[in-house]
Amino acid sequence: MRRISVQPRPNFTRLVQSQGLVYSNPTPEHPIPYWTDDMYYSFTSEEIELLERATKDVFDMCCEAADYLVDRPELITGRMAIPSFVLKQIIKSWDHEPAWASVYGRFDVCFGGLNNPDPRLRVPKFYEFNADTPTSLVEAAVIQWLWLEQTGHGNDQFNAISEMLVEAWKRNLTLVEKEIGHRFKVHFAIGIGDSSGEDAFNTTLLLDTCQQAGWQTKAICMEDIRLSQRDGRFYDQDGEHIDVIFKLYPWEFMVEQKFGKACFEDMERIGQRNEAGEYVGGTVWIEPPYKMLWSNKALFAILWQLFKDDPRSQWLLPTYFEDEAPASLTKFARKPIFAREGADVVLHADGKVLHDSTTGAYGKEGYVVQELSILPEFKDPQGVSHYPVLGLWMVDGDVAGMGIREDITPITTNTSLFGPHSISDGPVNYERKPVPDLHEIEATLAMEQYTEAPEQTKGVLRYIESIAH
Repeated sequence: MRRISVQPRPNFTRLVQSQGLVYSNPTPEHPIPYWTDDMYYSFTSEEIELLERATKDVFDMCCEAADYLVDRPELITGRMAIPSFVLKQIIKSWDHEPAWASVYGRFDVCFGGLNNPDPRLRVPKFYEFNADTPTSLVEAAVIQWLWLEQTGHGNDQFNAISEMLVEAWKRNLTLVEKEIGHRFKVHFAIGIGDSSGEDAFNTTLLLDTCQQAGWQTKAICMEDIRLSQRDGRFYDQDGEHIDVIFKLYPWEFMVEQKFGKACFEDMERIGQRNEAGEYVGGTVWIEPPYKMLWSNKALFAILWQLFKDDPRSQWLLPTYFEDEAPASLTKFARKPIFAREGADVVLHADGKVLHDSTTGAYGKEGYVVQELSILPEFKDPQGVSHYPVLGLWMVDGDVAGMGIREDITPITTNTSLFGPHSISDGPVNYERKPVPDLHEIEATLAMEQYTEAPEQTKGVLRYIESIAH
């Protein structure tokens, strides 16, 4: 694993915007573009194989931990601070055979390469599982692949994300169709308020792969969802019942809102029909309720309890509930069990604070402490340090690819940059393509998109388009 500096492509910021990465714009607050184009990370195929094996092992442990937890609901409502009214659907969605309604997730991993001078960094260590609403999907699945085709910096890339998403929708929605009993439209929802466009475009990519899988889709905002007082079911702003919905909106937010209980009560009716054969059942939500077990940082304290003596624990960092941490753990990261984008994480070492990202936004439900594992440090030609975290994508239970975020501090936040990667050895697995010139880029940006979209979908798409421009 190496960090390699290269000459950027001409007009690269506008180029990646034209490819869908509209949130790469520099701002006065963050003058460095989210995608910088002047570097990449190079891996050997041996390193990629190691990451794949480690990810499979950790995912298997997550599944075994879910089996353990659904048999011990007191841990879910106690240690994991998950409301009791969701228990039935967590258990039901987990026990469903064959597994259904879960499409994707992302592990965040510390790894510095097999030849790293620090032996600690030669073994992948897993920090957490973003199992409910992970982003950075557009750049990982699409933008970095286009970068490879246009630059030729490497022989291949650990990236089958888009193709696997299409297949994941096919498999999962076919199972859902059998449960519901008819062909349905899939709603895709984001919350209004993200001015960067990140949520909108991550959701749009998922919507597009769902369409490729053969399903009709409809884009809406979470704020457009209506709970009927007449039948207790969920409808969109046009009065259309929501049979199936993907939401880029966290479960831990939803359960605290006024329709939270109604959402889980409605799930009890999935598949029901009246005497006339009309569907009167509930809504299927993607990702499913059991993802609350995996998107909770308490998961890794439970993994350590269960598997610390298992050979697969080599991929885990010792992690404890804060009140159970041994006195010998003097170097650690303190993390809220619910938190996002590095917020409210504090790094401690022998009584000193190394880094403090306290905001006060998270932590009321409790904390875990995880053995400190500082990200690998790579210096650029100017001597500036960069700390990359690997995002390893799971699609429908299989490892699908990788994206990399880096920062000049050891904590990754929402302002950290994205860097592409490639595999240095093995056969060349793509065809080179020319870099578009500025005229071609601007022509693409000026295209009227979504002109063929149904009228009822255009509201949210106009919102997305306004962010893009």
